[in-house]
Amino acid sequence: MDTLPEKSLKKPISVLVLLHDAHGQILLLERTDRAGFWQSVTGSLENDETPFQAALREVAEETGIILPNTQLHDWQHSTVYEIFPYWRHRYPPGVTHNTEHWFSAQIAHQPPTLSEHTAYQWLDPNIAMECVFSPSNRDMIVQFAKRFQAA
Repeated sequence: MDTLPEKSLKKPISVLVLLHDAHGQILLLERTDRAGFWQSVTGSLENDETPFQAALREVAEETGIILPNTQLHDWQHSTVYEIFPYWRHRYPPGVTHNTEHWFSAQIAHQPPTLSEHTAYQWLDPNIAMECVFSPSNRDMIVQFAKRFQAA
């Protein structure tokens, strides 16, 4: 697999943004490059960008939703995971792990404007956690479900 030019290589720091409605339904997006790979909004930080700024940008890019800063909840949580070998060519040589920062936002239950994905679905957390391919995305959904039920 070809490597991206040096300036296009991703930073191994990303955001995961769980979007949900007032009833706890979670929005999942299907990747264009991997059919059947469902996920929440996610993406790597760009140069001189904070995780909070990246989360707002990624939501806008992937769903067309412009979130006010006050609507984005920073979980003050990050996790380190091993990058799937399939995607390692997108990072500088030798990078095998990524640090992911978690965010969430309650949004209206409506169709997103897809730009980087082929499909979307609104799901109950118990179903959503079975659909996502990423273990960290699954962990976040599990934690969200516990928090939502407790509220």
